[in-house]
Amino acid sequence: MSTAFVFPGQGAQTIGMGRDLAEAYPAARAVFDEVDEALGEKLSDLIWEGDLETLTLTQNAQPALMATSMAAMRALEAEGITVSRASFVAGHSLGEYSALCAAGVLSVADTAKLLRIRGTAMQEAVPVGVGAMAALLGLDFDAVTAVATEAAQGEVCQAANDNDPGQVVVSGHKAAVERACEIAKAKGAKRAVMLPVSAPFHCALMAPAADVMAEALAGVDFAAPAVTVVPNVRAEGCADAAALRGLLVEQITGAVRWRESVVWMAGQGVTEIWEIGAGKALSGMIRRIDRSVATRAVGSPDDVKATLDG
Repeated sequence: MSTAFVFPGQGAQTIGMGRDLAEAYPAARAVFDEVDEALGEKLSDLIWEGDLETLTLTQNAQPALMATSMAAMRALEAEGITVSRASFVAGHSLGEYSALCAAGVLSVADTAKLLRIRGTAMQEAVPVGVGAMAALLGLDFDAVTAVATEAAQGEVCQAANDNDPGQVVVSGHKAAVERACEIAKAKGAKRAVMLPVSAPFHCALMAPAADVMAEALAGVDFAAPAVTVVPNVRAEGCADAAALRGLLVEQITGAVRWRESVVWMAGQGVTEIWEIGAGKALSGMIRRIDRSVATRAVGSPDDVKATLDG
C-alpha cells in the first residue's frame, strides 16, 4: 500500500486551528513559535484567539495554514511517523509550500516568510473589486476552459483550479467571471457561485505577484526533497530542487491541476492519501476524483493517535 501526504490551501482556516496539537505536542508548539519569530509578530495569537476576518486576509491565512499543517506533521513525527512514510507529497495552491516544507526542501522560517510575501503580493497585484473568482459546478475542466475563453471578450478569464471532475474555478476580471457564470449555466452547469475571495488567484492578473515571488524565491535555499513532490502546475512528480523553485513562480499565474495530480498519484500506486492540517476539503475532492483511494484527515491529536492504529 502506497501513501501520499497532501496539504490544504486557503479556505480551510478556522480560529483555534492547531491549538490542541500545540498543547499536546511540544514539537507542534515549536512550529507556531518559529513562525511567530520568523514573521516578527504573534500570528499564533491571531490563529487561536483572533477574529476570522483578519485571519482570512491572504497575507495571514497563508502562513497560518502552513503553520497548522507543519504542527500536525511534527505531531506525527513525535509518534514515529515521518514524511518518508509517504511516496509523494502535494499541496493545493499555498499547500504546495507546506508540502515542500514537510519534504525538507524549505525550513519552517523560510516558508513562513515566503508565504507572507506571497500573500501580500497576491493581494496587491490587483485592486480590490477589479478581479473575481467563481466555482462552476457540473462541468469538467475542458468545458470550463471553453467557457472562460468565450467569456473573456478581451479581458482575463481563465480556468484556475481543476479541483475535481465536477468543480472547476475560474479567475480573472470581475465582469468576465460574471459572464462565465452565465455562459456556464446556459451550457448545463449545475451551479455557478461567485467566491468570497479578495483577489483573482491563479490567472494572468497575478503576473506582478509572480515577479515578486521570483525575486523572493531566488534568495532562499532549496534542498533536495526527502520524498517526491507533485507540483500544482505539472501534476506529476518532481524531485529536482531547482525545478521546484521555478514551478512555484509558475504557480502564481498557472492553474492548480489538483484533479490531475490525484489521478497521477493513484496511477503510481497510491491507495491512501492523508490530508495534513486544517479541514477536510481535499479529502472530499479526492473521493470525487477516485473513490478507490482512501482518505484520512490528520488535524488533531486524536487524528494523530488514530494513525498509529492503522
